[in-house]
Order: sequence, then C-alpha cells, then structure tokens
Amino acid sequence: MPRIEPLQPTDAQGKTRELYEGVHSAIGMVPNMMQSMGHSSAVLDGYLGFSRALNRSLNAGLREQIGLAVAGSNHCDYCASAHSALGEKAGIEPDELARNLRGQSIDAKAYAAIQFAMAIVEQRGHVTDADLDAIRKAGFDEGEVVEIIALVSLNLFTNYFNHIADPEIDFPEVITSFAAAS
Repeated sequence: MPRIEPLQPTDAQGKTRELYEGVHSAIGMVPNMMQSMGHSSAVLDGYLGFSRALNRSLNAGLREQIGLAVAGSNHCDYCASAHSALGEKAGIEPDELARNLRGQSIDAKAYAAIQFAMAIVEQRGHVTDADLDAIRKAGFDEGEVVEIIALVSLNLFTNYFNHIADPEIDFPEVITSFAAAS
C-alpha cells in the first residue's frame, strides 16, 4: 500500500493537471510514481524537465541500462520494473536487461557506462581518477560523462522517492532481490 497516496488525474488541478495531461498524451498513462509526485507540481515539473533534458542526450537503451543498474544497486523494484519495460521498448533483450540490473552488460561500452554509474552510487560521487579514465577510454566524451552523472542523480532521486512513497508498481513487476541472488 502506498505510503504517499497517488494524486489521481481526475483530482489534479492547475499545473499538476497540465503536467499529467502531457505525460498521458506522451505515454498513454500517468504512472503511479508521478501521481505521488503530483502532490507538488514543482517536484513533478522538475522531474519531468530533468528527464526530458536527458532524453535528448544518451541513447534510450543506454539510459534504461544505467537506470536498471542504479535501481538494482538501490533495490528499487518500482524503477527496476519501469526501466525494464522501457528498456524492452528501446530494443534491449530481456537477458541483457537482467544483466544490467546486476550491474553487468555483454556490450563493452554499455558495461563501462554501467560500471561508472555504479562507482558514482557506491562511492557516493567520490569516483577515482581511474573511474574517469575508464569511462573516457571506453569512448565517452566529457559531455557524455557529465550526462551519465546527471542520469545517475536523477535515478537516485526516483529510487529514494519510491522507497519513501512506495507507489504501487504499474509496470510488469521486476523484483531486485531476485536479481541480486542470481
């Protein structure tokens, strides 16, 4: 049961209603996480704006792979479920998505990005020079490195938000504890 009740689209007013309408027209639904955020139009607007800005940078598949790795590290089932569904939509195979949830990848460049993301999470942002050298050697330029940092930060926000709000999962469910065990 949610710890912060979702603000239903039918009850939303003003800026929140406008944001919900935009989300619904873009993806055909207003996910429960966003409905919980909807109690503050500032939070929902900030989340959506940051998400939109990052959606124009790294490719969709890599964004979902990084999101999955961060969700797995933080045991966020809601985000793992959402990023798995979006990752499949972006063309990533289910076996690869399962690897990403565990911080792995068969693709060398995706693996480097995931490992850098994991270093950010595990070291609380205090990455080493070797971590930066590794991501650069994998072919990521400075702009992409900065975008990965931002993407990890956005995913940390949603992971922590979901731990507190505990919205009902409205995507095909992925349980992070199973990923850690395999």
